[in-house]
Amino acid sequence: MQRTTVKLPDDLDARLRHEAKRRGITVSELTREAIETLLVAPQGKRRLLAAGAGASGRTDISERIEEILASEVGSSH
Repeated sequence: MQRTTVKLPDDLDARLRHEAKRRGITVSELTREAIETLLVAPQGKRRLLAAGAGASGRTDISERIEEILASEVGSSH
């Protein structure tokens, strides 16, 4: 395995370390995972890791979007 040095801004380094700690893995493991994810994505396209995370199971959202948005805006005021 090769060693590579990467210079990161302080805020990115802090986020990297925090995420590695949160996952219980080393910074090196998280860095390798992130690079691998980027490199296996189709060229010019980013992987949508959170795609489907908000799936509601409803099939009529596109038909009722105005009604849904109106009810959400009305409930937040």
